[in-house]
Amino acid sequence: MNTDSLSITFAALADPTRRAILARLALGETSVTELAKPFSISPSAVTKHLKVLQQARLITQGRQAQWRPCQLNAAPLHEAADFIGQYRQHWEQSLDRLDVYLKNLQSVETKSAGKKK
Repeated sequence: MNTDSLSITFAALADPTRRAILARLALGETSVTELAKPFSISPSAVTKHLKVLQQARLITQGRQAQWRPCQLNAAPLHEAADFIGQYRQHWEQSLDRLDVYLKNLQSVETKSAGKKK
């Protein structure tokens, strides 16, 4: 099955454990053992999460003797952010319309309150 890289990235990001692993790697490279510490899952489950992140190109894993350092590769995250950013204008326009509506509503209420006095 040939899936585009953006779909693979979002699929990898769909899991909270993988997002937590990426958040830790944003602080700097670390070993698989250190990555596994905060989770109450088996080492093999952590390895499976790391494989998904590697397949999505979100992390790289090296080998230095017995140490297997993992590093964040943020390039796919940039692509995902660009995709989401395309909708920023829509969100901003929607919020701007809501702001205009609320100001009009407040203006009408203020005028109504002034007439009652």
